[in-house]
Amino acid sequence: MSDTTSPIASRELAAIAQLRIVPRRFYGRWVAAAAIIAILAWLVAAFVQGDIAWPVVGQFFTAPAILAGLGNTLVMTVCAMALGIVLGVIFAIMYMSPNPVLRSVALFYIWFFRGTPLLLQLLIWFNLALVFPTIGIPGLFSWRTIDVIGPFMATLLGLGMNQGAYTAEVVRGGILSVDTGQTEAAKAIGMTRLTTLRRIVLPQAMRVIIPPVGNEVISMVKLTSVASVIQFSEILRNAQTIYYANARVIELLIVAAGWYLIVVTLLQIGQYFLERHFSKGRGERRAQRAATTEEEPA
Repeated sequence: MSDTTSPIASRELAAIAQLRIVPRRFYGRWVAAAAIIAILAWLVAAFVQGDIAWPVVGQFFTAPAILAGLGNTLVMTVCAMALGIVLGVIFAIMYMSPNPVLRSVALFYIWFFRGTPLLLQLLIWFNLALVFPTIGIPGLFSWRTIDVIGPFMATLLGLGMNQGAYTAEVVRGGILSVDTGQTEAAKAIGMTRLTTLRRIVLPQAMRVIIPPVGNEVISMVKLTSVASVIQFSEILRNAQTIYYANARVIELLIVAAGWYLIVVTLLQIGQYFLERHFSKGRGERRAQRAATTEEEPA
């Protein structure tokens, strides 16, 4: 093979060497970015020039009624999520149980509470006294239902039991993500089913469960606003009470929106660190498996 290059090939190489590299033009991106900036500028201008008394927003942002509503929102979020998680774990285990009675009860619970609107469930709980005037054990003790199930309890039961139906499916998916060999190994060393779930399956399933449950916590913060229809004094309900009195509707809605955004942002940060904690060892185990595979002889 000759080391010399033909004159034609030399001219082609020289022509290629003189070509100028031109970056690709993404005109569609430029148009989309310009449209988004124009829309954002229009929105900012509308809020700046609109009939909004921004000093009123600052005045009521830390008003006692707003802070009290914020506290009720946070307390209800924690209580309803705690109830929902407990019910979710219980009914997920019942759903996967070989016992047909437990499985049927779990299926009915999930079907009913996922199949009816949350607002309807809240109204049913709030008006439960129309069906059961008293609750208790006949002959031992009883209370008037209207005294027991007020706005707080109706909201807790409505949000918590509704959340439990969704959390049950999340927990079931997390349990199914754990390799069946783990369960079989636990049975081989004599562990009971509940002990296996508590010590082996659930800790490993948390990596799959945490992200959707974190999203549900964020959703719960906003779902508490639905309880304003049954007179629960969360932040939106208190904001509405104030603007009914002073007619500053948009200002109080901005105050409520601001607090919701602050709380949700903090929860998202917490969710990030929680997910990182539960997936901490996963990358190390994957690296160890890869190193072991490379060391094995062909």
